[in-house]
Amino acid sequence: MDLLDRYFEIQKQIYDHFGYVEDWVEIPLDDCREYFWHLTGEGPGDKVEFAKEENNLFDDGYSDEICTQQSLKKWVYRADDYTMVCVDTHTDGNKFLRIFDNAKERPEAH
Repeated sequence: MDLLDRYFEIQKQIYDHFGYVEDWVEIPLDDCREYFWHLTGEGPGDKVEFAKEENNLFDDGYSDEICTQQSLKKWVYRADDYTMVCVDTHTDGNKFLRIFDNAKERPEAH
């Protein structure tokens, strides 16, 4: 089926863009490009915080723990334009590869 062929080819292109290599566990992509975002770090116990409104980012936004999936060599994949973060929502076993727009990253808390 052509549709499936295109789907998997596009998925491969996205993974290649970030240098992500899937291993052992398949983690779905989640488009978070609309959010302002901040990383507290890039390792175990760190979080990605995000919000639709910039002024809510550090006070009233969302937060996910970085998923330190053992089979992955790293958990934050930076490209020039976007960053993909492997997260564990701690809700119903959901884990995602959240993709954020680098132009909306806020490295420092206000």
